[in-house]
Amino acid sequence: MTLKDLEIGQKAIIKTVGGSGALRQHFLDMGVIPGIEVEVEKYAPMGDPMELQLHGYALTLRLADAEQIEVELALGEATVTEPLSREAKREAKMTIHPRIGESEAFQVRGEKEPLPDNEKLTFALAGNQNCGKTTLFNQLTGANQHVGNFPGVTVDRKTGSIKGYPNTLVTDLPGIYSLSPYSKEEIVSREFIISEKPTCIINIVDATNIERNLFLTMQLMELDVPMVLALNMMDELTGNKGTVYINEMETRLGIPVVPISAVKGEGIQELVTHALHVAKYRERPGRLDFCDQKDHGGAVHRALHGIMPLIEDHAVAAGIPLRFAATKVVEGDQMVIGQLALSENEEEMLEHIVVQMETERGLDRQAAIADMRFTFITELVRETVVKPKESKEHVRSRRVDKLLTGKYTAIPMFVLIMATIFFLTFNVIGAFLQGLLEEGIGILTDAVDGLLSTWHVNEVLHSLLIDGIFNGVGTVLSFIPIIVTLFFFLSLLEDTGYMARVAFVMDKLLRKIGLSGRSVVPMLIGFGCTVPGVMASRTLPSERDRKMTIILTPFMSCTAKLPIYGFFTAAFFPGKGGLVMVGLYFTGIVVAVLVALFFKKTFFKGDAVPFVMELPNYRLPGVKNVAQLLWEKAKDFLQRAFTVIFIATIVIWFLQTFNFRMDVVRDSQDSMLALVAGVIAPLFTPLGFGDWRISTSLIAGFMAKESVVSTLSVLFGSVKNLTELLTPLSAMSLLVFCLLYTPCVAAVASIKRELGSKWAVIVVVGECAIAWVCAFLVRLIGLALGFV
Repeated sequence: MTLKDLEIGQKAIIKTVGGSGALRQHFLDMGVIPGIEVEVEKYAPMGDPMELQLHGYALTLRLADAEQIEVELALGEATVTEPLSREAKREAKMTIHPRIGESEAFQVRGEKEPLPDNEKLTFALAGNQNCGKTTLFNQLTGANQHVGNFPGVTVDRKTGSIKGYPNTLVTDLPGIYSLSPYSKEEIVSREFIISEKPTCIINIVDATNIERNLFLTMQLMELDVPMVLALNMMDELTGNKGTVYINEMETRLGIPVVPISAVKGEGIQELVTHALHVAKYRERPGRLDFCDQKDHGGAVHRALHGIMPLIEDHAVAAGIPLRFAATKVVEGDQMVIGQLALSENEEEMLEHIVVQMETERGLDRQAAIADMRFTFITELVRETVVKPKESKEHVRSRRVDKLLTGKYTAIPMFVLIMATIFFLTFNVIGAFLQGLLEEGIGILTDAVDGLLSTWHVNEVLHSLLIDGIFNGVGTVLSFIPIIVTLFFFLSLLEDTGYMARVAFVMDKLLRKIGLSGRSVVPMLIGFGCTVPGVMASRTLPSERDRKMTIILTPFMSCTAKLPIYGFFTAAFFPGKGGLVMVGLYFTGIVVAVLVALFFKKTFFKGDAVPFVMELPNYRLPGVKNVAQLLWEKAKDFLQRAFTVIFIATIVIWFLQTFNFRMDVVRDSQDSMLALVAGVIAPLFTPLGFGDWRISTSLIAGFMAKESVVSTLSVLFGSVKNLTELLTPLSAMSLLVFCLLYTPCVAAVASIKRELGSKWAVIVVVGECAIAWVCAFLVRLIGLALGFV
């Protein structure tokens, strides 16, 4: 039978792992190997994908992939490795570390002479996805990088110095499960560690999920680079009656092991002390060999130690650590084999050794190496870890998931949650705070206006300050409460771990339009801002899926468009803000679906990438993290308001105040702006807003979407003038156009960086065309229904 045949609650032992290529390697790296017991936790509401429990964590995969994994039912009680003795459990506590340099394992392979004091020490912060790397990076450097409770938050390298040590450089790498890259951000991490050769690796491991995390640790140690192991989330492990015998683990691994809690800041200074010492004295791992010579006649051991002498000169020439190179040769990693520049005869000789190993071991090459590592890990954990009882976090996650990922409740709950967020943002909390801020800005504007009149300030300067700056920038600033409120709710979804569940629930639905459930995360981020949404697509292992996701993300309405929606809703649809907003957001989603279906049939034919993802436990949002995110977004908005929008407002005011002879015009119809913008205004006449002032605002919106509102405020002077020009139907057509037309220049730049200039041009031109067509359809339908 296969994994697909199992029912909820059934346990089975994996016999063989089918498939080929990077996906199969990824399964093995995640611990899906022959001999391992798995349990079916649940199926997604639509019946696919499925969630498994193995190695103490939750993994999701599709039924089509599960069908390639052969299993047999586990009969009776599961085979459990012998735990530590009762006496050891009774005495379980965090043991005291040896002082720096005392452990023999660290001295054996270190250098007697330290690096010079003026030499910069570089550290690579590496670990699995969602293990707390970015939180630790913030603790080490004092930075304020965004963190979240779902895989793939970090998609690029971030750097900073350790606090108090200016001659250091820490690089926060994207999360990886192994050094056999499966997605683009994993390649970033692997290339940095191998090519840029940091002085020391700080490997952060989730102590609550130690078996799966240590798989990467084994590979990092094979690189023979000075290394420190940071056991994160130790507070959760000990809180559930578990512990780790640190000294015993250090002795067996030959590297320093430091228990920490990155969230609480516990153990950080000790980690820094060990990392600095190991880096300065270049203390490399005391152990590189994880072979079990007794197991199956030591087939893997003999193969590796037979290969190393044959490739040693090639590995040295290529700058690749010997043990790592030998392991990758066995696995058949073509990237490494290509770098070794082996002759044809040498490759044939190595292939004979590997084939002989496969025959003796009874496993294929990739599975044999994965099994070797997990065998060592199992023994290490048995001797050094007191496993906790089921954690409070996992118990809580089971209960919450019955509702949020239940067969009949998942989709309704998702719609209800999003509708509640929009309602509270646009009709209750955000709207109330916006009203207060608008009132305050209005009072300040009137006060300055009166003061300028009293002082008899020049009319042109008076107009610039009131009609330009206060009217333009002030209108945009009034939308800060809306944006902050929406980001507050989105950050709660992210921090709790609900985002990953949305991907799990939506996978089958998204597959119908040619995407994976993992694409939902970049697109949900796109509701906040398109730029990080585009960058988050790097977590997708398929280039096809990544391109499609990037192209579709701009259709998710970002918060920069909220001022536009709020401005027109207040003017033309008072009291119906929530309804209009929800309608616009879902219009963007529907258009994205239609575009995806078109691309699926034309440019991006083929199947979506397999859905393989770890589901984190639900966690309570961190107050500091949420507050930090809100401050970052508010600060970013304010910076844009007083830079790009401020400059755009002054430019627009200038162009609509003067003509080409630099005379002040009495009627803005005679201004430079009217003559230039009038050229493209006819394009929008069929849509119901063919006025030069509106076309001007749309051009300004290309720089920053908030500029649409500031430009309209400058050009029309008051909302009344705008309502006299447009009808509610024209306003709705304009809203749809603003929703769908080209994203801002920052988003286009990020698309160009990810996909190249060709696709950036296609996105700009294509989205403008789609926006025009959709806005025209809205107007046609409205006229047919008798609206004006």
